[in-house]
Parts: sequence; C-alpha cells; structure tokens
Amino acid sequence: MALYAIGDLHLSLGGDKSMEKFGGNWNGYVEKIRSSFSELQEDDVCVLCGDLSWAMSLESAVEDFRFLSELPGKKIIVKGNHDYWWNTASKFYRFCEDNHFSGFEVLNNNCILYEDYALCGTRGWFFEEEKGDAHDRKIMLREVGRLESSLKAAEDRPKLVFLHYPPKYQGYECPEILELLERFAVSHCFYGHIHGKGHASAFRGKLGCTEFHLVSGDYLNFIPYKIL
Repeated sequence: MALYAIGDLHLSLGGDKSMEKFGGNWNGYVEKIRSSFSELQEDDVCVLCGDLSWAMSLESAVEDFRFLSELPGKKIIVKGNHDYWWNTASKFYRFCEDNHFSGFEVLNNNCILYEDYALCGTRGWFFEEEKGDAHDRKIMLREVGRLESSLKAAEDRPKLVFLHYPPKYQGYECPEILELLERFAVSHCFYGHIHGKGHASAFRGKLGCTEFHLVSGDYLNFIPYKIL
C-alpha cells in the first residue's frame, strides 16, 4: 500500500472548461491522469490537493467524480479555491452513495490515518496584511483553525500536511500556518495551486522542521507524487 499526492486536476468532463487551451503539460491531461493512475494498486492512497473539478455544484460534477471513482486506489480530498461544487462532507458522502461512487474520503477538520502516519490538511488561503481586507483575514483564520483541529486530531502520531494554497510563495508567507507546522513538528507539507511559469517561484525544500513539496498536476505532468 503506497501513499501519493497530486493536486489541480481541473476536470470538466461534464462541462466546457478543459485546460488544454493552456497547452504544455495540459495537452491530453485527462488521458495522462487515466494512464498514470492505472499504475496504482487498489489499496494505494492518493491525496487530491484541491481544484479537482470546475463543476459549480455536486449535481454537475457527476462525470468528473465518476471518472475519479473508476481510477484505482482510495482518494482523499482536500478543498481547492475552484472547487465550487464543495458542500458539507455529509452531502458529499450522500452524493457518492446516490451515484454508487466508492473510495473517497474528505479531509476537513479531521485527520485520516495511513499506517503510522496521520494525514492532516485544509485548503489554506493567501492573505497579505497590507493588501487583504477583513473578509480575507476571516477566511484565513478559519483555515488556520481547521488545520489546527486536524493536527490536534492526529495526537502524537507523525504528521503529514496537505494544503491547496502554499503557505510560502515568492515573498509571501502565512506565519500562522507556518507556526502550526513547526509547533506540531510536521515533517512534510504538500501543496498545489501554482501553475505554469509560477512553478519556478514555488518554494520547495526545508523550512524549520518541514520539507515542502509542490504537487500541482501540471508540475508533475499528471503523475501522482509517491510519498511512501
């Protein structure tokens, strides 16, 4: 049983927002996802770090989740900024039951165990004090609270964190999230959100006790990143 991560699949199988218009690694990306996931085993686990589907509701996301459900392995879902279909975990599980989709689990205000590890995470948020407003700050603090709840749920297990937004990018840092990673001795943090030319500016490497990894789909050419 292996553990993987990948973000930003940006599926639109029931809509018209294919990412192929951006070219590069986005060319043929749906078939790349199908092909790369075919290498996984049924007992493998893959954390999907947000921006899974362009659908605006669960009802319009059926084809995207049908596609994902047919891929091998268990999928753990983290919310992204474009996941407008996202609702409550209970509604998502009911949606999966109604459509006979299996193998999904939501990472939100909780942790999920993988062998001796606790998988923790939340969406995250970009917030710059000099540019952000009260609404942005409220969202950021809510995401910080969700990550703290997830980390506390892990108790004394070794922790891996999965985010959508990077807590450090170019000159930006989210000190509240970075403080949590340090306080809870998180060894690795995986994030997406960054695309195209932004890959070169993404922070990859060690900060404090945490090693940071970019797992955006187009950065990985849609091959899930093997963690363990």
